[in-house]
Amino acid sequence: MTHALGAGLGFKPDFAEDALAACHAGLWFEVHPENYLVAGGPRLALLEAVRATHPLSLHGVSASLGGPGPIDADHLRRFAALADRLQPALISEHLAWSRFGGAYAPDLLPLPRSTEALHRVAANIGRLQDALRRRVAIENPSHYLRLAHDWDEVEFLHELVRRTGCGLLVDVNNVVVSAANIGLDATAWIDAIDGAAVMEVHIAGHRADADPASGLLIDSHDAPVAPRVWTLLERLTARIGPKPTLLERDSDLPPFADLIAERGRAQAMLDAVARAQEVPA
Repeated sequence: MTHALGAGLGFKPDFAEDALAACHAGLWFEVHPENYLVAGGPRLALLEAVRATHPLSLHGVSASLGGPGPIDADHLRRFAALADRLQPALISEHLAWSRFGGAYAPDLLPLPRSTEALHRVAANIGRLQDALRRRVAIENPSHYLRLAHDWDEVEFLHELVRRTGCGLLVDVNNVVVSAANIGLDATAWIDAIDGAAVMEVHIAGHRADADPASGLLIDSHDAPVAPRVWTLLERLTARIGPKPTLLERDSDLPPFADLIAERGRAQAMLDAVARAQEVPA
């Protein structure tokens, strides 16, 4: 099946019937592989049905690339088996950690960007790519507190690309959230990222923290994409060209038609940039 990747959606069983019937140009679906690391059954059968009609992306959330030790071997084995079965168009993971001392935290926790951490993350990316036998895109995290770093984030990501051959997943919403929370210059971040390394882009909604005293934005994925995110997406796309762009919505789901309409805005932006960059015959 050949299908150009345009603007995609996070797949939810809530709208499985609509997803299977959707026929929009460029549409693809992303799933978290951790929900499908099984040998069979109805959940995997549903995913295979979606894969028969649309490209899939596997977006890992628990490899713990930034953790103190190697990736869990059983997780790698099951992840690789799923990738072999589904042959996804893209695979990605997070620059974060979630495992320590045999315990697992269901969160994407930040890591100080030290040279020691760089070696550790690069080794884990190598293990992941070797197990999957393909290039993996690494996503920039959301930040909620200032940590002591030896490396600028963009430079750290670029060095991971240089050392491992991985790609990058630019989450524009994470850049906006981090800019509000720790004083990051979002425009400078977007302008600095190496477009040749970018394999995928994410956009999503966010919200203010329930405690107004914190002043934090939360990467909640439960609201429409914010205007600032749309502006930076357009800026990034105009500079590096159209990339597969995913609209993430994980809770407070609106009707599928509303998601398709919001996704259509991203597709229109990708199409406009593609037309503008076409070389005249």
